[in-house]
Amino acid sequence: MKKDLRSALEEGFSYPIRDVLWGHIYLTPALAALTRCGPFMRLHRIFQLGPVYNVYPGATHTRAAHSIGVYYLGRRLLQNLVERGAGEWLSPEGARSFLCACLLHDLGHFPYTHSLKELPLESHEALTGKLILAEPLRSLVGAAGADPVLTAEIVDPGLGDEGAELLFYRKLLSGVLDPDKLDYLNRDARYCGVPYGAQDVDFILSRLYPHPERGVDIDSRGIPSVESVLFSKYLMYRTVYWHHVVRCATAMIKKVVVGALESGRVMPEELYNLDDQGFFNLMERRGGALFSLAAQVREGGLYSLAAEAPFDPRRYGALRDIGSRSRRENILAAELSAGLGREISGEELIIDVPEPFSLETGLYVRNEARYFAQSSSAFSPETAQSFTKSLYSVRIFIHPRHEEALNERALAGGDLEDLLQLGGKWLE
Repeated sequence: MKKDLRSALEEGFSYPIRDVLWGHIYLTPALAALTRCGPFMRLHRIFQLGPVYNVYPGATHTRAAHSIGVYYLGRRLLQNLVERGAGEWLSPEGARSFLCACLLHDLGHFPYTHSLKELPLESHEALTGKLILAEPLRSLVGAAGADPVLTAEIVDPGLGDEGAELLFYRKLLSGVLDPDKLDYLNRDARYCGVPYGAQDVDFILSRLYPHPERGVDIDSRGIPSVESVLFSKYLMYRTVYWHHVVRCATAMIKKVVVGALESGRVMPEELYNLDDQGFFNLMERRGGALFSLAAQVREGGLYSLAAEAPFDPRRYGALRDIGSRSRRENILAAELSAGLGREISGEELIIDVPEPFSLETGLYVRNEARYFAQSSSAFSPETAQSFTKSLYSVRIFIHPRHEEALNERALAGGDLEDLLQLGGKWLE
């Protein structure tokens, strides 16, 4: 390791933080100062998994803890790669910028986990970039020996794509075996009390090799580690992230925000830089039937599962358009009202389709001279596609006061086809 890079990655890391997952994590005093600024402190007030605590009560860890974990793994990753030759194209300032990017990568994240995904808002990466380039972070990042512009560019791809070092760091921060994924899979599994997400980080880091364009390569001994990450991600989505109760809470919040934005009662910029409580306070101040859904979620008053079916893009593809879902929800509510002989309002029914999801398999296996998808792994592209397909379901959630009427028709929690028999025009 070059002396100046060694200094950037190893000297002065005297400030300890005790982490549940990784034990002692050491920062320089200047890096530690980043964790005490206002934008980072907000992350302590955002649950990493949003509504997952409704199913797994232990899942109350924060984005701040996750961000510190990503920094820890990012530093270990970069140290390993520099020892294996990455120092040929890296600079000390760039290395410190990467560490800052790991620590600050979620600064602009929305509250209540991914409930605001798919909405017509700026990406959290773009919001993070803006925060890093503004005071006080711009000066704090500079004091940590990093370049604020490079740090922002690593997090936000929209800020430019010039420079081999920048592109290398982006590949490290976002990939199949990136520090973000390795931390959240391990951390989320620990706090949920499930075994699926645990990864052998020490072994994974030992099988990674630097490449100036691809970021990292693996050898064939690392293939089981990639398979473990992919299968763990699948299981965590199946049992935790997309559990039907979690999807219900997420869908209720999305319905509120979509309606608020479409009506103009909430402006996009009002949703930026909020914590969880600030988000619910904003919704409460607006008042009305639609906004009361947010209060119901906060108080645990979730809707009931009325029906679900595997996602068939030929039949349900139009439901991916979140902007048209409220119209279809109103139509379906009217159809159910007629079929059940009771009034069901558009606010009392929600259609949920998960956002796009993929199992990334883009790593290059150096000793097999081919990419992972074509390697000796049993995790073929067809297998990955099959796993992904099995996760997608269309679900209809409805206010609990209508559950008894649905049960009388043997519809509650049943096949979506049964609901379609009551009309089906909502799909047109």
